[in-house]
Amino acid sequence: MARGKQSNKPQKTPKVHRAVVTRTVDDFEAAFWPDEHPVDNAVVMTMGALHEGHAALIRAARKQVGQEGRVAVTVFVNPLQFGPSEDLERYPRTLDDDVRLAEESGADVVFAPSVEEVYPNGEPQVRMAAGPMGERFEGATRPGHFDGVLTVVAKLLHITDPDFAFFGEKDAQQLALIQRMVADLDFDVEIVGVPTVREEDGLARSSRNRYLSEEERGRALVLSEALFAGRDVAAQGPKAVREAASALLDGADGVTLDYLALIDPHAFTEIDCSSEAADDFQGEAVLAVAAKVGSTRLIDNVRMIVR
Repeated sequence: MARGKQSNKPQKTPKVHRAVVTRTVDDFEAAFWPDEHPVDNAVVMTMGALHEGHAALIRAARKQVGQEGRVAVTVFVNPLQFGPSEDLERYPRTLDDDVRLAEESGADVVFAPSVEEVYPNGEPQVRMAAGPMGERFEGATRPGHFDGVLTVVAKLLHITDPDFAFFGEKDAQQLALIQRMVADLDFDVEIVGVPTVREEDGLARSSRNRYLSEEERGRALVLSEALFAGRDVAAQGPKAVREAASALLDGADGVTLDYLALIDPHAFTEIDCSSEAADDFQGEAVLAVAAKVGSTRLIDNVRMIVR
């Protein structure tokens, strides 16, 4: 075309991906399963208040199933996993923003049911039990929490019937329990863990970060710094890992430590770092921390190979 000459051909408008928002099981099934021969599909389960960490899960799901596959995102604040002293009503509800992020990240369907839709007969009388794996670490601090998590995950797996379900490695114990539940109870789904997404300064992305003041956010950085310090000395054995992390956390201003533990990720049991025999341990490990910064409880972890 000659320079300066304008084309009369209509310009194509870029295709904008739109996710279908559903509130009932029937509507979800109609939107997610429109034909009798479904392609690969995946689900990302959330409680809403989505951030870049959730976006990474959705993008990973989309990559797994391809452009012809289907990706669902569930948004449900599950009352069963909140303890008596935990404020269920305080948990942020930001559905419009959640739908926008889910769409931008590649979701086809957002399932945002009410409590009554998920538990139509009221509080369930029969629930999943996390067992001993769910009684340590987070389970010790939040009794019954993982029973509630596994109950709703099992229910949502039945509803969404995915080939793949994606969960963040930031919630390491939750991921381990879901993987074990699926293996022990023969769920026909592959559970995929996705690495933790962090801010530029190392803070793990979390919906709870919005509760931190500017000063508290600065203090919270010691959590990831301690984990990285432990990982840096993984070649020196478990005792060195624990000592390096503890050196930063001990006496950290404004931080109340709940636990710091080096964990075998398969059984989610603590590796004893106090004895000489600890240095006989070699293999994959998770260094996990939980602490309150101000009034906000945060968790984080890093994976490593201890030699």
